[in-house]
Amino acid sequence: MENKDKIEFNDARSFSPEHQEDIRKKAVHAIQKGMTQTAVAELFCVTRQAVGKWIKAYREGGVSALYAKTQGHPPGELLSEEQKQEIFDTIIQTTPDQNGLPYMLWTRGAVAELIWQRFGLRRAPQTIGGYLRQWGFSSQKPARRALEKDPQAVTQWMKQEYPKIKSKAAAEGAEIFWGDEMGLRSTHHSGSTYGLKGETPVISNTGKRFGCNVIATISNQGHLFFMVFKQMFNSVIFLEFLTRLIRQNNHKIFLILDRHPVHRAQSVEKWIEDHDSQISLFFLPSYSPELNPVEYLNQDVKSNAVGKKRPSNLIEMLANLRSYLFSRQRTPKIVKNYFQATHVQYALA
Repeated sequence: MENKDKIEFNDARSFSPEHQEDIRKKAVHAIQKGMTQTAVAELFCVTRQAVGKWIKAYREGGVSALYAKTQGHPPGELLSEEQKQEIFDTIIQTTPDQNGLPYMLWTRGAVAELIWQRFGLRRAPQTIGGYLRQWGFSSQKPARRALEKDPQAVTQWMKQEYPKIKSKAAAEGAEIFWGDEMGLRSTHHSGSTYGLKGETPVISNTGKRFGCNVIATISNQGHLFFMVFKQMFNSVIFLEFLTRLIRQNNHKIFLILDRHPVHRAQSVEKWIEDHDSQISLFFLPSYSPELNPVEYLNQDVKSNAVGKKRPSNLIEMLANLRSYLFSRQRTPKIVKNYFQATHVQYALA
């Protein structure tokens, strides 16, 4: 039986570039409003496969991926050197939302819209990718930075406060340590493994959830001291660690920490006053973990002592953790390397 309602699909390639662009934008907008791809395909008399390609292009490259292709312009010749420099500087110095763009991160689509915004020139996401590679950019996971962070306080710490601490330590014969705590959980994993294309590798491990905590200090001379514990971090645990720390060192300790409430508890202040000939505490600027070299020890431990070991129970996790930290304690050269990271080179000896 003949189907009188059969849809006659159009070949969108026969439309003008402007008409193609208009259909793509309207189709994507309709799907964003809740219509299915099949319904949109019927509405605009195009194939469902075409609609699927448009949605994929939009998700990967933003609205600029839907633009009509500009004809007759050889690749790389649309932007002058001055225009390229302006776009480069904008990406380096600002974020998309600071330029009135509906993005938080610089993607190919965001850069394409920036070029359209500044110069009225349209470039496909693939071309933008070529520009970005030429300019030395690569796709990277962004680091997070707290909005409360005070750049002026960070500068003051690096240029004034820390140099004073370093001079005072030299005058008193003290060794400078940096300290921090971290929580470790059985659910943490890191690294990758090879597998067949299209088939996600599966790694079996226990479904039980367990964890422990570590407090550690390191110095730029390669010294490492740590304590593993199962309880919640509090002033009792902290004071136990400080007691061990001064017992294991025959010289005064300058310990630099973040501003965790436990570090500044009244009981801790009183204990420090009673042991001021053995230890002094100093505090980093607020919301500035990147200034603390021990953060790189934390990353090392989480990735290699826990993330790749896959403990099946808490006893095994504790054993792996202590074994790994003891191995780091016996290799001061590795501990010194934590201070080579860009943000903490100010703390080098």
